[in-house]
Amino acid sequence: MELITTTICLTKHIGNNNNMFGGELLSLIDISAAAYASEVCRYPKIVTLKITETLFKKPVKVGHLIKIYGEVKNVGNTSITIKIEVRTHNVRTEKQEIVCETDITFVKIDEDGNAIPINSNVKEKYKSLIEVKWK
Repeated sequence: MELITTTICLTKHIGNNNNMFGGELLSLIDISAAAYASEVCRYPKIVTLKITETLFKKPVKVGHLIKIYGEVKNVGNTSITIKIEVRTHNVRTEKQEIVCETDITFVKIDEDGNAIPINSNVKEKYKSLIEVKWK
């Protein structure tokens, strides 16, 4: 998996249980994965189609360093699916723990918001990787 975002959990991200609010984490995932999908597709207009079941495995606390990792799971005709892992990172020990994971699918769109094909060179680049890793 490739590191796509690093940030810190701030007090403003905390819910009533002293953990990072799930909606804040989902927002961070969506933004990070969209930027990654745009980079992979080499195209700026990417919209979220679906976020699969999201598992919140461990709490994120104020001050935790958060690292988001992503990898291409599938490239369709107009869509791309990214596997996401969110990890906390201890800067002293460099130990990381997975706190959340999900798959998120984006669609490439034109100026009017209609789905358009992903370039064939992008599909070819990831086809062999996908077949080996996910099939």
